[in-house]
Amino acid sequence: GDILAEVETDKATMELENYEDGTLLYTGPKAGEAVAVDGILAIIGEEGADIQALLGGQSGGSAASAAAPAEASKPAETAAPVSAPAQSAAPAQPAAAAPGGRILASPLAKSIAKEKGINLAEVVGSGDNGRIVQRDVENFQPSGAATPVAQAAPAAVAAPATAPAPAAQPQAAAPAPSAASPASDAYTDTPVSQMRKVIAKRLSESLFTAPHFYLTMEINMDKAIETRSKLNELSPVKLSFNDLVLKATAMGLRQHPAVNSSWLGDKIRQNKLINIGVAVAVDEGLLVPVVRNADQKGLSQIANEVKELAGKAKSKKLQPAEWEGSTFTISNLGMFGIEEFTAIINPPDACILAVGGIKQTPVVKDGQIVIGNIMKVTLSCDHRVVDGATGAAFLQTLKGLLEDPLRMLI
Repeated sequence: GDILAEVETDKATMELENYEDGTLLYTGPKAGEAVAVDGILAIIGEEGADIQALLGGQSGGSAASAAAPAEASKPAETAAPVSAPAQSAAPAQPAAAAPGGRILASPLAKSIAKEKGINLAEVVGSGDNGRIVQRDVENFQPSGAATPVAQAAPAAVAAPATAPAPAAQPQAAAPAPSAASPASDAYTDTPVSQMRKVIAKRLSESLFTAPHFYLTMEINMDKAIETRSKLNELSPVKLSFNDLVLKATAMGLRQHPAVNSSWLGDKIRQNKLINIGVAVAVDEGLLVPVVRNADQKGLSQIANEVKELAGKAKSKKLQPAEWEGSTFTISNLGMFGIEEFTAIINPPDACILAVGGIKQTPVVKDGQIVIGNIMKVTLSCDHRVVDGATGAAFLQTLKGLLEDPLRMLI
């Protein structure tokens, strides 16, 4: 039941809970190190058990048992796989530090502390080995001065191995900060997270491998605005324009199955299910949770699901089943004031729809110039799968549904 590690993949942070009673005999990766698929994080067993067989590459046959992650991971500084042996920290001390100086806290506690601007080093942890949990952060009351114990913990973490040297020669060490300050003030280096590495790898491969072409269309959203306003008077959950776009896209894909396809190298797979990925911006990059069978769901159901998935994405609580298996992706930057943009295809999908904001624009209607609410969408297509006429036909269907949204309710 003890938490051995926090393992961060490119999409989620998960706590690795010990599922065997025993003694921690071996710790594998250190803070910030990557772990291979099926690699050993730790070995738990009887005191004195022979662990060499496991370390030699075997997966069993010993009195000890190996704890392995479900997938490869590259932890960030605040979520690195480290073991938590019983002797690692005094449980009564606040801000218990793991090896390498990392404060022991659950992912949810870290998220709440970040939102409230709380320094975790000042929080007293009530969990195992002084681990900070949700209730500790929620019940934290800041004070003008930290307790002696709280002051001691950060100092112990921050003290470098060479600390005694400057104390012995204070005059010689004094010029160092001023000499180093120009360089340190000129830039900030941030280690590349596993999420950012995966984004870089996948999207670079997509852009440089898949021959992209782009189709842009203007859509008059006057009726969509009117319909959304009326539906929100009845809907149990507030509907967004993105929910309308997602529903219209799903119905359009049903009519144009060639757009709902995937490039698999030696074959093109035309997907029978319509699973739409929705790009969600998070602090570390971008996650794409998936709304499955979107063509079979009503607007309220889509709105509920998108809000729930977006919340999980931002708190890094998405499970693999919630981000895998998309057949088409939507990226919407309209809420940021972006009128038009192009997006890189999310492989193995054949297309991605970039949605801009709604802007009041002069339009010609019945020979008269009037103000219309115009939204621009751009479809990025993989030319190996989708041709120009196919993509254009899909956009015409999408335009028709959004300009007469009552058709989506039939």
